[in-house]
Amino acid sequence: MRRIEYQKYGGPEGMHLADFELPDVKTGEVAVKVHFAALNPVDWKVRNGDLKLVTGKTFPRAMGCDFSGTVLAIGAGVTRVKPGDAVFGLTHVKNCGATADAVIAKETFLAKKPETVSFEDAACLGTPGVTAWNGLIDKARLKAGQHVFVNGCTGAVGEATVQIAKMLGATVSGSCSAQSLARAQEMGLKTVYDYRATDLSTIGDRFDVVYDTSGAMPVALGLSLLLKGGVFLDIDPTPVKLLRALFNRRLKPIICTTRADILDGLAKVAVSKKLRLPVVETVPLADAIPLLTALERGRKLPGKALVAMQ
Repeated sequence: MRRIEYQKYGGPEGMHLADFELPDVKTGEVAVKVHFAALNPVDWKVRNGDLKLVTGKTFPRAMGCDFSGTVLAIGAGVTRVKPGDAVFGLTHVKNCGATADAVIAKETFLAKKPETVSFEDAACLGTPGVTAWNGLIDKARLKAGQHVFVNGCTGAVGEATVQIAKMLGATVSGSCSAQSLARAQEMGLKTVYDYRATDLSTIGDRFDVVYDTSGAMPVALGLSLLLKGGVFLDIDPTPVKLLRALFNRRLKPIICTTRADILDGLAKVAVSKKLRLPVVETVPLADAIPLLTALERGRKLPGKALVAMQ
């Protein structure tokens, strides 16, 4: 089997394609033959060492978190899936390894792929869908009729947030680049601002929930856009923000936290066609490193990038 791995924390030049042997599954684990892996910024954040307090110092390490595929084997105690099932989900960032021919994942980090959802679309649901769900449902307790502002509304997490908020009956406004305004309007946002051309501190609307899905909005600005009782969801949970949140309940830093019930919920929403992230580029595993490098260095795509395993 092959995977993309690296021998130490650092830049994209450290990635290489390597042969590996899939370990035996342990209790609560599932071995999955990967069909597609979806690329996310967290992939290179982990490799750069940004999360090394969580990921540790064991090498080599493999790339990738989000995937879809078919179950090869299950460990003791696994009841949610069986060999031969089509699944989607994530690996824990401590392990990663989705950008590979096969991967080991926790049972609770997987859900059965609905028959009506393609393997390509299912691979995209993990990190964006879970992060949106963590913010809107777990933290904000979003209700029908509330007004949500999504900063970065056409990024992967942003689009998932818009779609889940609308599914819950909320009105959604947001901001994005000028090049993405048409896409935002297609998603049915009430109002969309070009973040480069608009000083958001001057807009008149106030919101029940402000979700910064790009990690670029200053906390003071996010808080200033709230209605009384509103919450500011921040996708960039720095230690300073986590400490500040202890004293200000309106600030809620978001850490992507996967649960089985969330993945099952995402599967149901995907079946209803109310959640789908566009796939705009797919490459084979042999060509994944150049694509990962380009995305890390700033290449923008109007949707998700996938790696297809052969």
